[in-house]
Amino acid sequence: MNFRVSHRVPVLPYCARANYLHNQRRSFSSFIKKLQTATQARASFNGGSGSSRGDSFLVPGATVATLLMLGVLHARRMYDDKKVEEARERGIESEFQPDFKASVLRLLPLRSISRCWGYLTSVEMPVWLRPYVYRAWARAFHSKLEEAALPLNKYANLREFFVRALKEGCRPIDPDPQCLVSPVDGTILRFGELKGPGVMIEQVKGFSYSVASLLGASSFLPMVAEGDMDEDGDEAENTPMDKRKKSWWRISLSSPKVRDSVSSRPVKGLFYCVIYLKPGDYHHIHSPVDWKIFIRRHFSGNLYPVNERATRTIRNLYIENERVVLEGLWQEGFMAIAAIGAINIGSIELPIEPEFRSNLPRKKLLHPETAEERLYEPGIGMTLRKGDEIAAFNMGSTVVMVFQAPVIIGDSSSEFKFSIKRGDKIRVGEALGRWREQ
Repeated sequence: MNFRVSHRVPVLPYCARANYLHNQRRSFSSFIKKLQTATQARASFNGGSGSSRGDSFLVPGATVATLLMLGVLHARRMYDDKKVEEARERGIESEFQPDFKASVLRLLPLRSISRCWGYLTSVEMPVWLRPYVYRAWARAFHSKLEEAALPLNKYANLREFFVRALKEGCRPIDPDPQCLVSPVDGTILRFGELKGPGVMIEQVKGFSYSVASLLGASSFLPMVAEGDMDEDGDEAENTPMDKRKKSWWRISLSSPKVRDSVSSRPVKGLFYCVIYLKPGDYHHIHSPVDWKIFIRRHFSGNLYPVNERATRTIRNLYIENERVVLEGLWQEGFMAIAAIGAINIGSIELPIEPEFRSNLPRKKLLHPETAEERLYEPGIGMTLRKGDEIAAFNMGSTVVMVFQAPVIIGDSSSEFKFSIKRGDKIRVGEALGRWREQ
């Protein structure tokens, strides 16, 4: 009896598996050759003959490192978002709870890490690879690629993609003259009116930080002595608005000082709003009103993360981090916008000041440096219209607004009313609040 068939049974699966592995190796080899050919062609095009071999390994290496970083960020973001959503569903508000990990962050060279990340994101990618990387980023962080002003293959590196402009008309500006609009795309964290001595903003339940420390010791934050509040209020009623603004600005410039947090209070109608930008959000900052910027103040601080976990565990997070503060005046008085830097986001750009650079190596290692200040056209200022671009992040971060707004004279309630709620998603040009015509 012939049993040839039974002898061949184990051979066929083996042959099929061998053929499958052979095809897989061929596919992988062809992918590597295609990648090296593309990078060598780019190097030859740039005129680099001797360094083409090094470039062929540099670009794929940087690309792989970038993709790994994106994967880690995405996994961490999903974990944090899930925890926050679960807590909100149970009606639990996040409380301040410092932990050991927050202390360890102080030992890490976060500024150097951010500069390395900036270098990686500036490495040019092969044209054929760009759409795949950018679409992966968009899926991870919910970016809307259809709003991008250019085709995906036109962004040479991740940095250009992060700070991409939008198509015209994607962010219409609310035309209402009695309306203050959002300067960024993001999530509303905190907002309200500043009252009481010290002028504090709640970072998270159980901890607050000083507005004067956020804006700087030489800030022109409108404050009055606690004992003189009634007198100042009566005098303000009888003083025209234009004269009051000019007088206040002249006094502030001539004698800036650190205000005592106990004996001074904010003037009526001083408000704030904190907006968090996720990595997938539009990263440009626009003017919320028609105003004049008189001074730019740059604090070269740390670069801690500014996500939900960081706000719960790091004290004075926004005061500790590197930030740029723009201060000036609008039709209702004081206006300040603080752009807060963060890990991997140390680079803050100012289109109104192209030569400005952030996240530079520190001159002092042990002691904090004083804020670097620049006056824009002393006595005149830089005029901006509502919706004009004033700054940009290289990734997501946080913006804090502090501003005066109309109030009802002789009444403690404010005329200005916010039109937002905590946790709302908002976009550039949408109303943060409105006030009635007097």
